[in-house]
Amino acid sequence: MPSWWLNKLATRPRITAFGSSRIPPTDSRFQDVEELSCKLAQQGWDGLTGGHQGMMAAFSQGVRAGGGHVRGITLECFPTPPNNTFSEEVRAQDFFARMQHLIEDCDAWLVLPGGLGTLSELAMSWDLRAIHILKNRPLILYGDMWPNIINTLQDSLEMSVEHGFDMIQLCQTHDEVLALLS
Repeated sequence: MPSWWLNKLATRPRITAFGSSRIPPTDSRFQDVEELSCKLAQQGWDGLTGGHQGMMAAFSQGVRAGGGHVRGITLECFPTPPNNTFSEEVRAQDFFARMQHLIEDCDAWLVLPGGLGTLSELAMSWDLRAIHILKNRPLILYGDMWPNIINTLQDSLEMSVEHGFDMIQLCQTHDEVLALLS
């Protein structure tokens, strides 16, 4: 990798995206996330993601289209598709090593529409931030699925820290996300 590229990587903040691997390119959420991610890259962000499909592919394609760099942290037990859109790939030996990279090696988290895996990634990031294991950084939940989930959690969880729900930002629009990260 040329030295000018390494310098570029060192000067741009990196945002990790968590999201479903099951959402196809024909879904309107895919195109929406691709457009949002392009705007993030144009605003100066590089990306970090854990996979090749669904929301992660939309995120990667958008960041690359916007001129950003995408590091993919993938599992050695799964093959790399020939048409992946990463700038670089780091192969993690196991799930926990993969998660450590995704959670720690970023300046912000963007939680996209997803399922149980996305919920676990959110919970790990949120908890490590809440108990001050990790430095303060934006934790953004993007999309219309999150408000109801967060409302349910607010009504049900016993939090170990005060103001735990103040650590997350619910966003419905690109402008809201971009404003939080500018």
